[in-house]
Amino acid sequence: MDLVVGIAVGLVNTLTEGERRGRPYTPPVGEARRTALIEIGAGDLGEQDTTVLAEMAVELRAVFTAVADGDIDAAAHQVNHLLDVTHARPHLNRHDGEPWHLHFHGAGGTVSTDWVAGCATGLAVVLGSEFHDRLGVCTAPHCDRVYVDTSRNGTRRFCSTACQNRVKTAAFRARGR
Repeated sequence: MDLVVGIAVGLVNTLTEGERRGRPYTPPVGEARRTALIEIGAGDLGEQDTTVLAEMAVELRAVFTAVADGDIDAAAHQVNHLLDVTHARPHLNRHDGEPWHLHFHGAGGTVSTDWVAGCATGLAVVLGSEFHDRLGVCTAPHCDRVYVDTSRNGTRRFCSTACQNRVKTAAFRARGR
């Protein structure tokens, strides 16, 4: 599950516009988008699949935003919607010399919808557990990237060390004035 939830974070942070580390963020397009998807682990996909993933990343973002707003019901409804539209269903699969493991592809799905089905299932597992509050949106000013809090104490507030350092540096400078 950690892999697909991490992929969900990567899809949202790579394919949705907004702000990142204090600057406006525009998602990559064309070949740059394909390269970015390879880097986050989604594989080498064609243009149609990358376009579908870009559209679905907006819907995945809604889950993180709802949790950050404290609206677990809205997050759960959004995950259920994603599970429904991707026709996610569990089945065991074995490939590339790996042992048997779970996949959540829908019947006759495309590579892109299969990825979203897996991500939605991973998010469903998180939301259905005591760790439902571990999904978040960066609290640094001018950043709206998402994260999954895997820390022991569950107090993560930033998408990256860079955002955490920006906030700490600004607070330090403000105290010095």
